[in-house]
Amino acid sequence: MLASLGVASTDGAMAKLVQPFIDKLIIAGDRDLIQLVPLIVIGLAAFKGLSRYVQQYYILTAGQLAIQDLRNQVFKHLMSLSMRFHSSNGTGSIMSRVLNDIGMLQAFLGDVLVIILRESFTLVVLVGLAFYTDWKMALIAFTALPATALPAALLARRIKAYVKKSQGAIAVLTTALEQAFSGIKVIKSFGTEKDQVRRFFDKNRSYYNFWRKVIKYDAASSPVTELLTSLGVAGVLWYGLNRVLAGEMTQGQLFSIVAAILMMYGPVKRLVRVNNVFQSAMGAAERVFELFEAQPEILDAENAVRLDRVRGELVLDHVCFSYDTASLEPVIRDLSLTIKPGEMVALVGPSGSGKTTLMGLLLRFFDPDSGSIRLDGHDLREISAESLHRNMAMVDQEAFLFNDTIANNISYGSAEGSLDRVREAARQAYADGFIEELPDGYQTEIGDRGLRLSGGQRQRISIARAVYQNAPVLILDEATSALDTESEAIVQEALNNLVENRTTIVIAHRLSTVKHADRIVVLDKGTICEIGTHEELLARGGMYRRLHDMQFKEDTDGSLD
Repeated sequence: MLASLGVASTDGAMAKLVQPFIDKLIIAGDRDLIQLVPLIVIGLAAFKGLSRYVQQYYILTAGQLAIQDLRNQVFKHLMSLSMRFHSSNGTGSIMSRVLNDIGMLQAFLGDVLVIILRESFTLVVLVGLAFYTDWKMALIAFTALPATALPAALLARRIKAYVKKSQGAIAVLTTALEQAFSGIKVIKSFGTEKDQVRRFFDKNRSYYNFWRKVIKYDAASSPVTELLTSLGVAGVLWYGLNRVLAGEMTQGQLFSIVAAILMMYGPVKRLVRVNNVFQSAMGAAERVFELFEAQPEILDAENAVRLDRVRGELVLDHVCFSYDTASLEPVIRDLSLTIKPGEMVALVGPSGSGKTTLMGLLLRFFDPDSGSIRLDGHDLREISAESLHRNMAMVDQEAFLFNDTIANNISYGSAEGSLDRVREAARQAYADGFIEELPDGYQTEIGDRGLRLSGGQRQRISIARAVYQNAPVLILDEATSALDTESEAIVQEALNNLVENRTTIVIAHRLSTVKHADRIVVLDKGTICEIGTHEELLARGGMYRRLHDMQFKEDTDGSLD
């Protein structure tokens, strides 16, 4: 701000020096003063240059740090939001707000803030100089300034509205990109490249249409400001020239105040343009701060219990849950179930029966609408999230791996990764063989989502990660459903090592993978319709039998094909 004052005072000094330059040098011919002109010009230029450098460096640095803090806060807030938020908001839309919208704020907090400070100070100095030199002429010039305010405000309001719409359009465009590249295998296999290109072109055109209107209103602001300020200049020249002819002021005084007024209109025009950028930034800012309006649903209780290693008893007591609280159709209906420590319980049922939702409730991605879920006698809502997830491990059907080394993926979530523990976890997951054949072994980078590995290899890394976590409660969600027969057999062996001495909840469509469970719980429309062992449920002839017969054929002697 001090440097901005330096820039402004230099502009004021230049306008003020016009009067002695004309009166004493050009008209009076003061030769002594002529010798000082080069030194004055160079000195003012050097001082202004240094002031502009200091001003720009510190403001741009502060702007970058502010954007860094904002992006960090947004990301931290997004990580704290519950699964309900992430399941109802597309990844592309969230990414667009974090990258594109904050990027627009970055431009404002950088160059624009420099201009606002510099031009505001300069305007104040030049207005003060004009009124000090001749308040009547300054008043004539100043009447044009309020006239620019109304059209500038109207244009800026339009710009803000269309920028917000254009940012929404770029979010749609980002989503299209994210889906196209994530689903490139499907696109290629169906040969729909041209269709995807056409859709992208349409979305890109929509974005352009919004941005074209922003450009239209932004381009109109300069001519409107130019026309209105010219009225003030015309009034000053008419009045000033008449006063010079009447001998009421010198030519130097006239040119000094005209220079100050002309220089004053420069900051006005630049501030009008900056206001357009400011409104654009505000349109983007509203989209960013809308994210902060979303509040996390799953929070630690005020006196949350921090559990050490649990025994693994799970009790679901009359649990009800629906994704939409206003909906009359709950996904889980009055469900009660007790799972003993060390017991393996399988959850089966047709699609939409509530298996995956129940997994989300056990991991406390959601809280029940009514009823409770207890771990070793403690309601999940009373347990700290950190200690709850330390006691639970999950192996999902989609083995998500990070673009990192194999060792770091296996030890993910651990403060200190022990390579010996990593090797042991990989051995129990039957992953050590293929890992050691890789060029860099456990330090091999596996690419985005682990795409350099096969599906079976990714799943075994995921199992090794669960082994490394060594949690007493294990949740398996369709852990072998996406694998071929050979990979499934290896992964199943790895799972057998993993479930030993752990409370295990298995969600499965392939009934062959749950035959050896201690109990099989059959769900239908969010309720338990059958419980028993594999043999008991087959003999009962209920829904489990029907699901079984849909997957397997029976020989005449009852053996499985």
